[in-house]
Amino acid sequence: MRIFCSALILPGVLFGVMAVPNQIQTANAQASNQGGSPLRITGEFQEYNAKAQIATVRGNVQLLFKARGIQATAAQAQYLIRERRIVLTGDVYVLQQGGNSLRAERVDYLIDEGRFVAAPRTGGQVESIYIINETNVPASPASQAPNPRRSR
Repeated sequence: MRIFCSALILPGVLFGVMAVPNQIQTANAQASNQGGSPLRITGEFQEYNAKAQIATVRGNVQLLFKARGIQATAAQAQYLIRERRIVLTGDVYVLQQGGNSLRAERVDYLIDEGRFVAAPRTGGQVESIYIINETNVPASPASQAPNPRRSR
């Protein structure tokens, strides 16, 4: 009798878990045996297009790429596997190990180049904050900003 009840309840539970879209979902682009690094993307909804090889995650997206020292939040993330590119959109915030950060409406991360390309909202700006090592700077008063009219 217990086996029979379990056979009826288990499919219902599994269907209920799959049917609730507001559950946080996690995608891991796992490393192959060729020495790759995991890319973890967490969000409220995920879709994978096997033909195009594009993973899309939407809703309260959090990205963690430990091997590159990158953490990010956004409204949506797309991992374009063939292009080896991650596209983050919607109030994007990227934090790199060491404290450098980037805010934009859209950020493309080109994996092979280790390069970020950021774009603002229409009429807006992109903000970057870079942490500068002060240990090699001579102890002198700060100079004034150069006058662009004098450099002609």
